[in-house]
Amino acid sequence: MEQTIHTGWEGKVRRVVPYTPGEQPGRSDIIKLNTNECPYPPSKKVADVIHSFCADALRLYPDPAAGELVEALAAHYHVEPEQVFVGVGSDDVLALSFLTFFNSDKPVLFPDITYSFYDVWADLYGIPWRCPALDESFHLKKEDYLKENGGIIFPNPNAPTGLFEDLSVVEEIVAGNPDSVVIVDEAYVDFGGVSALPLLQKYENLLVVQTFSKSRALAGMRIGFAIGSQKLIRYLNDVKFSFNSYTMNRLTIACGRACVEDDVYFREITGKMIGTRERMKKELSALGFSFPDSMANFVFARHERVPAVRLFAALKEAGIYVRHFNRPRIENYLRISVGTDAETDRLLAFLKQYLNEGE
Repeated sequence: MEQTIHTGWEGKVRRVVPYTPGEQPGRSDIIKLNTNECPYPPSKKVADVIHSFCADALRLYPDPAAGELVEALAAHYHVEPEQVFVGVGSDDVLALSFLTFFNSDKPVLFPDITYSFYDVWADLYGIPWRCPALDESFHLKKEDYLKENGGIIFPNPNAPTGLFEDLSVVEEIVAGNPDSVVIVDEAYVDFGGVSALPLLQKYENLLVVQTFSKSRALAGMRIGFAIGSQKLIRYLNDVKFSFNSYTMNRLTIACGRACVEDDVYFREITGKMIGTRERMKKELSALGFSFPDSMANFVFARHERVPAVRLFAALKEAGIYVRHFNRPRIENYLRISVGTDAETDRLLAFLKQYLNEGE
């Protein structure tokens, strides 16, 4: 392969391979099951905030500490406000966490099959990293995380597999790394997993990160948060305020608080998605698909005889978008987000017809 030689100003550019997000089609007639968004609208309390919001307030800077949102989250999760950090989506929170806590010459550890932004942040910040392989059933091998390291991060449930690791495994990893920060990325925990938050009472080196983008139906507002020891949160805030003090706007802060406070609606829509997911598992299995037992708002499935890349193309042509990762060990899987029951019916009807025609 011909190597490009950069001279002049290009030689001083930081060059990285960026993260590739799921496709965002510009059509309204698409069934969009490729980015794990919530298929239901946000809480009515969020809509009420938007309708009553005074536009004149936007001429003023927002609260840099996002105090009312932080306090709402602290009350909801029964922690102190000094234990909560908020950011512009969990990606912002995670990126700042990489910058803050992974600051040694030892490699940061995360699984070989996981959220594909981790290696991007590590490369961007010049952090050494290593990816222990998941076992044959896509579970963590905890002994791989009990070795010398510069930090640890993993999602639970994992993405894109959807598998949940028991809290005993999480605790053993946290307890076995007292000299490293361990980040548990819980973007999908509200769909059947169990949060590691109770472990914060025992471990100062644990940071739990969650998002409003999946279970709280606010992907378009970009709200993420971390909960940890007061010391960890203080270090995170020091980095944030050295980077950009006003990261979250006034409307988002107000909507985030309203969303957190409507716990009844939160439980209603997560319950619906869990029910649809379980039905989808059953019907996909009947169509010849196999998959890990997802505890997220998606199913990571492969078919017994039709390659994933072919199914991906056929679904897209039919206006049904799912996610395909052309990567080792998972190139024959599709990640299918949980949609509404009506969207799921269309997905399953198409797959049944397509697979039957291929016989």
